[in-house]
Amino acid sequence: MDELEEILHYRFRNKQLLQQALTHSSVSGNKHRNYERLEFLGDRVLGMTMAHLLYDMFPNDREGELSQRHVKLVCAEMVAKVAKKLHLDEYITAKDKETAERTNVLCDVGEAVIGAIYMDSNIEEAISFVERNWRDMIDVDFGKQKDYKTRLQEKFHTLKKESPIYQVVEKKGSEHEPVFVVCVQYENLSAFGEGTNKKTAEQEAAKNLLNLMGEK
Repeated sequence: MDELEEILHYRFRNKQLLQQALTHSSVSGNKHRNYERLEFLGDRVLGMTMAHLLYDMFPNDREGELSQRHVKLVCAEMVAKVAKKLHLDEYITAKDKETAERTNVLCDVGEAVIGAIYMDSNIEEAISFVERNWRDMIDVDFGKQKDYKTRLQEKFHTLKKESPIYQVVEKKGSEHEPVFVVCVQYENLSAFGEGTNKKTAEQEAAKNLLNLMGEK
């Protein structure tokens, strides 16, 4: 734990909180010993902190542009990337190494560590941790880009069609490690997308439908 605290640049008063944040439910089903409750808390702290950070950094962005940036920075893939950068996968306690390296588990642990820091100290420490580890992930040009769902929405509007409808057609995996399969259609074209959450799966489905419609 001392080694990990050096990486995190934070010293825990209550070491048990850090251990809990690193413990997967496959090892302990006790809600006070695994990371699930801390992950719930850390997710909210991350969302609020990122919203505040973006509000300050991009005073000329509209609400929609700030929302796009926010979605990118708090999505499972981005949180997992930060967790990997901090080598959290090397400290996770799970039934096997494969579980510890899954994107959704890395994301959960990343959020749980934020929650643990918040519980161990205060909101200011948690905010400092987020700003320190996410700031270099912020793409200043991101607002100029459009996500796939937005592009598909505009494409439908151009074709004078109603908004695309995304349907979850399958949910694979366990409750703790789900994979969502989403379908979106245009006339006789159907496209599918997979992701560890619905938003990611919808973006993938929109991307695939745009490709089928000849959009690159």
